[in-house]
Amino acid sequence: MQTPGSYLSAVLTAKPLVHNITNYVAMNVMANVLLAIGASPAMVHAREEAAEFAVLAQALTVNIGTADPDWGVAMQDAAAVMGEAGRPWVFDPVGVAATRFRQDLSAKLLDLKPTVVRGNASEILALAGIGGAARGVDAGDSVDAAEDAARVLARRSGGIVAVSGPVDFVTDGTRAARVCNGHPMMARITVMGCSLNGVIAAFCIGQPGFEATVAALAAYGIAGEVAGQKAQGPGSFQVAFLDALYDLTPEVLDAAARIEVFA
Repeated sequence: MQTPGSYLSAVLTAKPLVHNITNYVAMNVMANVLLAIGASPAMVHAREEAAEFAVLAQALTVNIGTADPDWGVAMQDAAAVMGEAGRPWVFDPVGVAATRFRQDLSAKLLDLKPTVVRGNASEILALAGIGGAARGVDAGDSVDAAEDAARVLARRSGGIVAVSGPVDFVTDGTRAARVCNGHPMMARITVMGCSLNGVIAAFCIGQPGFEATVAALAAYGIAGEVAGQKAQGPGSFQVAFLDALYDLTPEVLDAAARIEVFA
């Protein structure tokens, strides 16, 4: 079995191009996060070029945080390219419970079989059709409360489902894991989850989705722990987090990862 660090090593060697159709708030931070972890980011969302660009990329992320009808078509076109090519793509159903538009778009994207669905507990509950207590785009439920919904959603989609929170939960519908790395300050910075999508996508390239997603979550959480030791508040945390991602090595990831895998 590969170690978590081996997935980071693969990213550092390949420097993969990750295509991101994400929200306006996340673009800058997400691009810097991907550069820090060793990948190459591209933020391309125009419907006229999304599918054409997706052909060039090794992985894709789709985030519906500020989607509109044109972006929605671009997301579906790019995801279809990834599906046909057998390349990984990560779907983030931001605020899926908030509006009918988000629900309809999310259903269409889910039909395109994302490699990984990553969201907060309320988003995963809503996407699985089990309710939830979302407050706009924020979670109103605990990760524990979404574990059964994540398993249901993983079996339905045929992919991996990751629930972000103080302890992350990952499942392929049969196996499951909890990743205990992280720092409370990560919840005080916007777009931490959105940027995580890119790291997961980069780790999944050419790798088994479940193991790669677990490794990506551990890497992200460890960087948060390092940053939390140095930061004085949310502003300095963001800078320290990028530095910690940049400095993270496969050896440190293997030594510091706190992962529990179970059936």
